[in-house]
Amino acid sequence: MITLTPALARRLAIARQHLAAGGARPPPGPDNLLEVVRDLGCLQIDPTSMVARSHLLVLWSRLGAYDPAHLDQLLWKDRRLFEYWAHAASIVLTEDYPIHNYRMRLNAGKIGWSKNTQAWFTKNEPLRRRILSQLRRRGPARSRDFDSDAVTGWYSSGWTSGRNVSQMLYILWAQGKIMVAGRSGGHKYWDLSERCLPDWTPRERLNEYDVVRRATEKSLRALGVATAKQIKQHFTRNRYFKLPHRLADLESEGSIVRAEICHEGRAWPGEWYMHADDIPTLERLQNGDWTPRTTLLSPFDNLICDRDRTEQFFDFHFRLEIYTPPAKRKYGFFVMPILCGDRLIGRVDPVMDRERGRLTINAVHAQPGAPEDRETAQGIANAIEDLGAFLGATEILYGKRVPKRWRQAFQ
Repeated sequence: MITLTPALARRLAIARQHLAAGGARPPPGPDNLLEVVRDLGCLQIDPTSMVARSHLLVLWSRLGAYDPAHLDQLLWKDRRLFEYWAHAASIVLTEDYPIHNYRMRLNAGKIGWSKNTQAWFTKNEPLRRRILSQLRRRGPARSRDFDSDAVTGWYSSGWTSGRNVSQMLYILWAQGKIMVAGRSGGHKYWDLSERCLPDWTPRERLNEYDVVRRATEKSLRALGVATAKQIKQHFTRNRYFKLPHRLADLESEGSIVRAEICHEGRAWPGEWYMHADDIPTLERLQNGDWTPRTTLLSPFDNLICDRDRTEQFFDFHFRLEIYTPPAKRKYGFFVMPILCGDRLIGRVDPVMDRERGRLTINAVHAQPGAPEDRETAQGIANAIEDLGAFLGATEILYGKRVPKRWRQAFQ
């Protein structure tokens, strides 16, 4: 049994997610980006771009200023990454294709679909054939490029109702028949998967046992130390069939080890696990190999995507307010938590005006008990300036809602 303090548990998670400070970092290139995605497992995709697309911000938090063209290269030229469903719609690794292909094969059957969806898909077989035939003959296309005629119209209580082509494209994507071949101006270009995947793509057809085993190891390594419930919330979210059995097998083989997190002589509840490969990292942290760093996190960042774990580890209650009416928002539309060392000490409410090249910080909120010293405030100001530089902002404006003890650093 390995015993960690809460601080060590936080630092291990932060180190595993490339958010700890190191030495001088080389200018990030495609290989650096790929290494980060490999350790995170996935980058969640979200259409919100009040500041920038979330996956771009996740990489910026870890690498600093980088060229987004390198990510495009990995996605659309080298094909070392592709878009699929992980813990949400995400960018995932082509080398992990066997893990994701298992879900594709399930989706190609009747597993996971409602009866209404199955019935709609069956009735609209002609639409399915037309889409695949057009892609085969003409190559990549946007959803608007397809004839939307359907035998039965798609109905849902949400915004997709009536969008026959979009729904059919989604099902074919979920089945692995088609993939996103590129993006331009906010539009996806779809193509047959066989033309998107590189020749070197691993094609082994894993069974359920091996899929869950691999996903469990990736999830646990990204988290540093975690319970079974937390493992389930990461990477391939909620797709860990018979997880206790997989954990028992991995433990008996020595791949993972039991851990406990103790605070003031009391152990946190639950059964905790660490990957054996992370023991050397933990030992370095125990020996004081830790340099604090301050950065801002996307609200969809992998470190905080499990809200319950975030509250347990950081004493930080975080919820999205994107869909909250403006008058009822407590912090803002697209709030970015402030990571300072191994603590979340506040939140920033930014918005980027791309036409004017202006980054506006509507508010900066400090957590109760956050450090008040000038060095901390300057670290936050530097992180905001770095974000502005990454976004191409020529000026940064601050609103009036800034903690008094930090205000001088933002002037």
